[in-house]
Amino acid sequence: MTKSTIASDDAAAIAPASTVGQTGHGLRDYALLLALACCWSSTYPLTKIGLGSIPPITFISARSLIAAFFLLAVLRVRGIPMPTDARAWKLFAFQQTINSTFPFLIITWAQQYVPAASTVVLASTTPIFAFVITWAFTRHEPATLLKFAGAVLGLAGTAVIIGLDALGGLGREIYAEFAILLATISFACATIFGLRLSGYDPTVIAAGSLLFGGLVLLPFAILVEHPWTLHPTAEALAATAAMGIFSSALGLMLFYMCLTRLGTLTTNAQGYLRIPIGVALSVILLGEPVPSNLALGLVLVMAGVAAMTIPADKFRRWLRLLGRR
Repeated sequence: MTKSTIASDDAAAIAPASTVGQTGHGLRDYALLLALACCWSSTYPLTKIGLGSIPPITFISARSLIAAFFLLAVLRVRGIPMPTDARAWKLFAFQQTINSTFPFLIITWAQQYVPAASTVVLASTTPIFAFVITWAFTRHEPATLLKFAGAVLGLAGTAVIIGLDALGGLGREIYAEFAILLATISFACATIFGLRLSGYDPTVIAAGSLLFGGLVLLPFAILVEHPWTLHPTAEALAATAAMGIFSSALGLMLFYMCLTRLGTLTTNAQGYLRIPIGVALSVILLGEPVPSNLALGLVLVMAGVAAMTIPADKFRRWLRLLGRR
């Protein structure tokens, strides 16, 4: 057991506010956040390509296992062993359940009744739920009014980019919409619970979580979808491999790096960055039209991300400098 992979007893509890996301953030930290947004922004177009000839359970299981084996190879090259104790795998299993398996299954069901645009808007409430949970319960880091304002601005920008008509469709399928909100609460809890894994190397956490998720879904894929009978296209296979390596493997590894460096609330800001990047990828890869309100939405999203990521003391300093001019 090495120090880099085995968590101390203190890692079982959420880190206190004094140690999470409170140190000075450098350009490297924000570059990691942008890289995470880019990795996860590719999810929508790659999923759409993959699901063209591969059914959903097989697709998710395949990309999770591809990601897990890719990361296990990386760990082998780096000489870092995977933990063998039951406690570590229980943590990985629980984290994967609340961060992927449970919310994705709920959203998949709900999308049968809720339009895609409305789903995106509802799913973008994760930063707001993370703020409320942090402020009301865990208090593991400061939940400032500035960060809350950023979360609201980001949500508004998302609604503008996706289309304000998406808001008009809300309330028609109340149970399915509530299910999507339940999934976003699960995502928010996952970002907070993920801090309990800070004693492990981010690559180890990502590999363990993805391996568990892929193996859990594999029997269902075999029983329900009979993957040996499928005839996937070359594009679908390429999308599955790309999503496994970039969106899942690198994305999840970057996610845990950002949690450790930036804290819960700032890491959640990538959810808003993913919207304009995802739109751009959809325009390029799928030929979808450019949203008419993209410019206004981008302004709101970037203002929200800035409010969620810029330390409050720097923000106040900039306001004082502007006031002197």
